[in-house]
Amino acid sequence: MKDPDFTLGVEEEYLLVDPETRDLAIDPPEDILRECQELLPNHQVTPEFLRSQIEIGTRVCRNIDEVRESLIELRSTVSQVAEKHGLALMAASTHPFADWHLLKHTAKERYDIIAQDLQAVVRRLMICGMHVHCGIEDPEVRIDLMNQVSYFLPHLLALSTSSPFWRGEVSGLKSYRLSVFDSLPRTGVPDRFDSYGEYQRLINVMVEAGTIEDGSKIWWDLRPSSKFPTLEMRMTDVCSLMEDTLCIAALYSSLLRMLYRLRRKNQRWRIYPRTLVAENRWMAQRFGVEGKLIDLGILGQVPTGDLIEEIIGLVEEDADALGCLNEVYHARTIVRRGTSAERQLKVYEDARAGGKDNGEALRAVVDNVLKETVTGVI
Repeated sequence: MKDPDFTLGVEEEYLLVDPETRDLAIDPPEDILRECQELLPNHQVTPEFLRSQIEIGTRVCRNIDEVRESLIELRSTVSQVAEKHGLALMAASTHPFADWHLLKHTAKERYDIIAQDLQAVVRRLMICGMHVHCGIEDPEVRIDLMNQVSYFLPHLLALSTSSPFWRGEVSGLKSYRLSVFDSLPRTGVPDRFDSYGEYQRLINVMVEAGTIEDGSKIWWDLRPSSKFPTLEMRMTDVCSLMEDTLCIAALYSSLLRMLYRLRRKNQRWRIYPRTLVAENRWMAQRFGVEGKLIDLGILGQVPTGDLIEEIIGLVEEDADALGCLNEVYHARTIVRRGTSAERQLKVYEDARAGGKDNGEALRAVVDNVLKETVTGVI
């Protein structure tokens, strides 16, 4: 059996913001997308469901250094094109105060069908995520590793949180994005499958029943890609700081290599009930890196930072082999200084303590995220 290539690809969704009002751009120029596609012919720049969003995808990368190079080119180019048209790029999974009722969806057949099928549920999809693809060519290995790596996804979510606000209010969650996304069908922690054939039969049943066109309409937190020979991780928020994105991509690929290494020794990570993984998902969504998660090995709650340290120890050998050890170690920095969600809340709280009203404090949050989006990029 040929070992997986563990190639990487990262997709990020961004918001387009009016730098004067700090609100979302309701009707951004279509030229932004066209110009980005012309300037980035070797990358993927596509519209998202809402016109106020834009999605980027790196090329297929052999290692984390290539991911960094690709993300720098993408974030900087899209940011510069948006600025040329009087807008700014914002890497956060929700906007602090925008109102989804005012937004328009992209005029594209796929999105027209989704809007018709899902109605108000999808119209409020004013959220952005980050997806990481890892190349695993053998479909049976892909399914086996999907069953096992699901356990670790809440830990990655905790490191990524960037959506503490919703429509002008502190939500009380570090990742409010997931509470919006979970209103869609076919979301959440994936089912467990004994084989790729069993997974494919599920897809075929739904296609033949007429509920989906293909596997791309399965929106689980983790899924075999319907387009590429990859295992696509979809649980995480988009990170405001690019270095945090790289850390999560490195951790994800290192975890998969660690699990594959165990597989080669006829060992495996224990597969826990979906409900328990979903409980950890909720705890990460609610508290981020400042909270606790259930250590399902000891059946007790442990500080998330301690569990991240354990994961680093588990994957050091694999991160070293993949050339991403420094990026994996960056998880310690995230735990120490907090995610985008923690920084957004601090900016807001400091502004309110300094006498600013709610609107002024929220605009200060936007300003800080706009700055972080291009930190280390431009």
